[in-house]
Amino acid sequence: MKKMDSKNWFFATLIITVCVIVAAAHWPVLSSKALLFDDDLFVSEDSPLVQNPGWALAGRALTEVFNSSVMVGYYQPLPVISIMADCAMGGSSSNLSPFRRTSLTIHIFNTALVIILLYFLFGQPIPAAIVGLIFGVHPLTVEPVAWISDRKTLLAMFFVLWCLIFYVRFAQKGGRKSRFACMLMYLFALMSKPTSLPVPVLMLVLDYWPLCSTGFQPVKTRPGWPCHVWRFVIEKIPFFALGIVFAVITAVSNTRSLGIPLSSRLEGPAQLLHTFLTVCYLTIFYLRKIFWPMNLSSVYMLPEPMSLSNWVISASVFGVFALIAGLFFSLRRTRAFLAGLLFFFLAILPVLGIVPFSDWVVASDKYVYMPIVGLLAVLAWAITSLWKRIAVPRTALIVLLLFLSSVQIYCLRRYLSHWQDTVGLFEYMLKLTPDSAQAHSELGVVLQSLGRSGDAINHFQQALKLKPDYAEAHYNLGFAFHSLGGTDEAINEYRQAVKIKPDYGQAYNNLGIALGSQGKLDEAVKAFSMAIEIKPGYARAHYNIGKAFQLQGDVNEAIAHYREAARLKPDYVEAYNNLGNTLRLSGKLDEAIEYFRKAIELDPNIAEVYYNLGLALQSQGNTRQAVDYLRKALQINPHHAGAAEELKKLSKSKNK
Repeated sequence: MKKMDSKNWFFATLIITVCVIVAAAHWPVLSSKALLFDDDLFVSEDSPLVQNPGWALAGRALTEVFNSSVMVGYYQPLPVISIMADCAMGGSSSNLSPFRRTSLTIHIFNTALVIILLYFLFGQPIPAAIVGLIFGVHPLTVEPVAWISDRKTLLAMFFVLWCLIFYVRFAQKGGRKSRFACMLMYLFALMSKPTSLPVPVLMLVLDYWPLCSTGFQPVKTRPGWPCHVWRFVIEKIPFFALGIVFAVITAVSNTRSLGIPLSSRLEGPAQLLHTFLTVCYLTIFYLRKIFWPMNLSSVYMLPEPMSLSNWVISASVFGVFALIAGLFFSLRRTRAFLAGLLFFFLAILPVLGIVPFSDWVVASDKYVYMPIVGLLAVLAWAITSLWKRIAVPRTALIVLLLFLSSVQIYCLRRYLSHWQDTVGLFEYMLKLTPDSAQAHSELGVVLQSLGRSGDAINHFQQALKLKPDYAEAHYNLGFAFHSLGGTDEAINEYRQAVKIKPDYGQAYNNLGIALGSQGKLDEAVKAFSMAIEIKPGYARAHYNIGKAFQLQGDVNEAIAHYREAARLKPDYVEAYNNLGNTLRLSGKLDEAIEYFRKAIELDPNIAEVYYNLGLALQSQGNTRQAVDYLRKALQINPHHAGAAEELKKLSKSKNK
């Protein structure tokens, strides 16, 4: 018993040591200020996760399966709830530390789980720990840890690893508890990211090797169960059924949210050939990045032309066939290489271009995060095999592998240095992929937010040169033009955006704003109405159409839309103020005062609200309170002419 306890303590010490090294290697991510692509959907001040973190929103994230009002994209409730918890702890676009801290913590746990899984498979603690370290500090792990919106990859990996650990224990010892826990972890993995779908097939790969290996067999097979493939397949029918359910959920939710149907691209001979070449290219691309992680980026592009006349493509096809031949040749000695590469390929298959999950993403480092487990298993098996041979000096082997980990840490830190600010990150990516329209457009958005509109316009225009039908770039260019006073140019760009993307509610909203600024209120109302029709829960569009109706003199419509904006966004101060002002002008003073007080409660530093509240109180005959609020308006804004004029009038009236 003492010997067993000592062994467990030794293994626990190894895990803790590796986790400390992984934490130290990734530590600079905690101070990273970079935001990437869709991070604003999660951490911007307009995000419902930032505005209203709580149980009610968590419930909506869980229950709104096919058409979420919380998040754009496919059904992913657990990452949304996880980020919501970070928001509740103070996370926002101006305070990214809670998000980074949680992501790094999950990655550290994943590293520990990789070690445990490999130990259960091969029974050697030191080789398992070394391979876990290689995973934990691999430069390809920078992206899923640093990219806030990629929390889904980290959580999916966390639950997949638990699923595989419970499955290995079930395969070794049996038991309903392990099987139930395995099923539960698979459910949680699917609720994190749909790339977890292949897990039942990955279990079959583990059955093939090493769980039921006829060669090197470090673990026991299922007690009383023969190594028969159909028994293993039947055993996993509940997992396949659950996977099919979530495949349908993902397809429907993604189509409704983004308009991108998750259907196969294998249509017609030309498309079939293009998909085949893409799969071959990306397979070799990812393997090359794993073994030589240089020039890493969050933006990759397919080589052109995508045909065998391109030596890169032809070399990739040749590489795939050579790899297949080598794997079958290796079967003479072991199943390990075939099983490991098969695990890797099946795990990464959903993102190899067969399923159109995005309209611009070609490849991404994060897609390797889970599939790499198959290659890690092969590496752990190889080290374990060497470990058992007395002729191989173990110390030399450990030193060699630790040196490899040190090189990885150096590359990881070097790549992580580009994540310290958003502009620097996008400029780095554009150095590697200067023809990426997405990177140009996103860098333009960042520059626009920093007030560098001229530079932003240059990048938006460059994006449109590369991709003329890029609706988001037209929208961003329109926004930049409008900020510089180019209203006609802005209207033209917004019209181009909605022509390319008819369901672009945000573009319709901004088109309405631009038209309204030119006094074209009827056209503005039509644009806002389209935005609301596309996105009924669009609070800003309701607010803007309310302003347009108010300017047209349609008070009832204005009030109705202001009310809806405030209902959709309970902290919408501008909506409460305009609603109160419209009610005041309609003679509904008590209700108007109520909304002004609500606006002040939400933000006590807006002079206009105090001014309007003062006018409402004055109209009620409550002069003393009116004076107090008008003075408060002047205190906040000493140049508020309206408040100064009203106080002057009240002073003259009092003197008379």
